[in-house]
Amino acid sequence: MEVSFYREIESLKLGAGQVFHGEGILAVTKALLQSGVTYVGGYQGSPVSHLLDVMVQARPYLDELGVHVEACTNESSAAAMLAASMVYPVRGAVTWKSIVGTNVAADALSNLASPGVLGGALVIVGEDYGEGASVIQERSHAFAMKSALWLLDPRPDLTSLVRLVRQGFELSEASNTPVMMELRIRSCHLQGSFVAADNVAPAVSSRQLQSEPAAFSYDRLSHPPSTFRHEKLKYEVRMPAARRFIVEHAINEVIDGDATDLRELGLIVQGGLTHTLLRAMAEAGLTDGQDRPRLALLVLNCVYPLVPEQIVAFCSGRRAVLVLEEGQPDYIEQDIATTLRRAGVSTPLHGKDLLSMGGEYNAELLLGGLMRLLQAYRLDAEAGPARARLAALEVLRQTARRELGSAVPPRPPNFCIGCPERPVFAALKLVEQQIGRVHVAADIGCHSFATFEPFSFGQSILGYGMSMASSAAVKNFSARRPLAIMGDGGFWHNGLLSGVSSTLLNGGDGVLLIMKNGYTSATGTQETISTPGAEERRQAEGRSATGNELTIEKTLAGLGVKWLRTVHNYRVASVRDTLREALTSPFTGLKVIVAEGECQLERQRRLRPRRAARLARGERVVRTRYGVDEATCSGDHSCIRLSGCPTLTVKTAGDPLKRSPVAHVQNECVGCGLCGEVAHAAVLCPSFYRAEVITHPGWWERLADRINRVVIGWLQPA
Repeated sequence: MEVSFYREIESLKLGAGQVFHGEGILAVTKALLQSGVTYVGGYQGSPVSHLLDVMVQARPYLDELGVHVEACTNESSAAAMLAASMVYPVRGAVTWKSIVGTNVAADALSNLASPGVLGGALVIVGEDYGEGASVIQERSHAFAMKSALWLLDPRPDLTSLVRLVRQGFELSEASNTPVMMELRIRSCHLQGSFVAADNVAPAVSSRQLQSEPAAFSYDRLSHPPSTFRHEKLKYEVRMPAARRFIVEHAINEVIDGDATDLRELGLIVQGGLTHTLLRAMAEAGLTDGQDRPRLALLVLNCVYPLVPEQIVAFCSGRRAVLVLEEGQPDYIEQDIATTLRRAGVSTPLHGKDLLSMGGEYNAELLLGGLMRLLQAYRLDAEAGPARARLAALEVLRQTARRELGSAVPPRPPNFCIGCPERPVFAALKLVEQQIGRVHVAADIGCHSFATFEPFSFGQSILGYGMSMASSAAVKNFSARRPLAIMGDGGFWHNGLLSGVSSTLLNGGDGVLLIMKNGYTSATGTQETISTPGAEERRQAEGRSATGNELTIEKTLAGLGVKWLRTVHNYRVASVRDTLREALTSPFTGLKVIVAEGECQLERQRRLRPRRAARLARGERVVRTRYGVDEATCSGDHSCIRLSGCPTLTVKTAGDPLKRSPVAHVQNECVGCGLCGEVAHAAVLCPSFYRAEVITHPGWWERLADRINRVVIGWLQPA
């Protein structure tokens, strides 16, 4: 049961002259169809998951256009799809979360960039430099420079996004080079509108077949000695062609400042930061009444390669230039400094010296950078509004601290209510009480939330599906076997090869726990090959099918795993016993536990509509929930420390003789039963009860209720 993208799919069908309203990533999806794309592939990840999710559900409409869509098993397989544009004049696009996804795709992308492409090849990557992001360690810019891929960073408004998608394909074809487009989280989720164009059915597609394969050409292969020639072509032919295209089609924008007193200063900004900069300039009084900037701006919608002539023309004769570049190192600033030095331009250049080296550039941070620039060049009067605004923000913070009395406690992400992975970690805590602490190699996915309280499990997280590989050395010098944890999404993405097959090859004595919740849940609950019911859906849609639902267990058995157990997540005692057995078994070799429990989000998406329909029809509906008997609860709160369920909290006891608060289950409980299971497995106090809330009960239930009330009334004292 997937989230429905019916409205989004309808917006993809808009024709010429109609107005598209929606978010940025959907506008990019529409732009791909308007650009005549032949195929689209990718691997989901924030903030670009929406692109692939919508296209996968829009397959019937895309089949009418002849556009092929493929949800790939990882980013490497997605990048490899672009080989079609390397040898055929077809446009292709792939998408994933950067930089983690780009690292996975690195081999394919490097070998694609070497011979170049005939058709347009566009790689759409999602960027996020915020403190909660997982992509801030590196930048796509470094990869673009290393492999000679051109990198677009479009201005975040829908018209610019759509224009840059079209021009990205054209730039790729004009320079025979793959093009990357980085989209920040703001660009992906901003709301706006643009005037749509007709979708273009590609000339070569699943409906317009090519009769013969491409002619063999050794020069199209990424193989020596051709690769040496490719390197010369990259920088002597393709890069100059790309720079000509950038200038001729005005991909970068120059906005002249209209203030004579500030005209000597200039700002060079990444396209994706433009609107944040304009907001900061408005706060600093550096825009006019129509929000036009008073300082000159060079907006780099293409951040690699830069056009030297464009940089020199903008910087020459200015008193100073400030480069606003998000992320580190300062690649753009260094590139501009080298260009100016070679051209003999002595204009002072500022960047990271006035701004922070890393992290997200929000409006307040840019406001501080603008203030420092103005102060450095003795424009104190012009710096006044920025200084006053920053002072007002600090007063607001001081007021908040005084009113709150203390800092707001941190609220890290956590498991969903009823998540099937929480009971597994509760069981692991019980195991550690019996055998001692265990080295846990964590992984990317929902289960990484176990690194937070109350579990605090995980000595390392190295990559998606790489937990087993990351424990390969540890198990050889550890007195107690380490435990590697990955999800079914991570298993199919990378874990099968990098972890399982490597351990079997080397005869490793490890323990692997696979969370089989049925979906790639952390990226939006997309299907995997082992998703329940996926087999029937593939067969119903006429797609190839494996004839096999239990693919994880049978794949492991086929590889030669001898010690294999499947457990039900919510049966805490059974999970505890299986984990203990794996960690202490005399069997030497890979031991795999498949912990099975459907993602609670998907379960609720399936059940809630059914429950609502039954209620609307007046039919009997039963909802299970759990509670705590206040009179029995001792206030020990071990149940909370072992389960961590968000609906399991504390409240003041009604009994005035009880000084400690008692445990309490809130009404958001989904009835997964974890609290009762933990109480049983840990031999906690018997204060939990299970109740069934019945709506529209039958006559026998209403009669039984009346009898119960009468009997209880007789037994109660007056």
